[in-house]
Amino acid sequence: MRDDGRVAADKKRGTQTVRDMVLSLAVIVLAAGVAYLFIPNDEDKDPVRTVSYDIEVDQARRAAPYPVAAPQGLGDKWRATSVKYESATAKHSSWHLGFMTPGNEYAAVEQSDSRTDRYVQDVTQGAEKTSRTTRIAGAEWTRYEGTKYDALVRTGPEATTVVTGTASFERLTELAASLRAD
Repeated sequence: MRDDGRVAADKKRGTQTVRDMVLSLAVIVLAAGVAYLFIPNDEDKDPVRTVSYDIEVDQARRAAPYPVAAPQGLGDKWRATSVKYESATAKHSSWHLGFMTPGNEYAAVEQSDSRTDRYVQDVTQGAEKTSRTTRIAGAEWTRYEGTKYDALVRTGPEATTVVTGTASFERLTELAASLRAD
């Protein structure tokens, strides 16, 4: 009789475990459904986080050993997404200002007192120099083409300025034409 009682208790215990597990799962699914319905989620929201760069431009212009270039008058559809100035901790300082263009392509201003080909290769993701040049705002810019980024490069007496990204050459030219170093 003891054996029969133990067998009946084991069966009852196994049934309760499965039932409890199903009830727990139902509670979890219900809680997740309520959270999904009542926690706001805006799927139409633009995932690009914009940044202000006015303060960083002023700081970089005070610290850099060259005239720091930043755009003026680009328009509201150009959205700044990244900004960074690195002072001459090693041998050279560098300035970076990244944008999303009106067509949602990437474009950036890269500038450094390093006039090496290696710097241009780094910031253009390996783009190759072409024989084509473009005159923008009275300055000669060399065109670079690459599998990832294209670029316009101007080497001056104090700094190398690179306008690069996935944007079209038309947009890169627009960005380069807006640059002011005042």
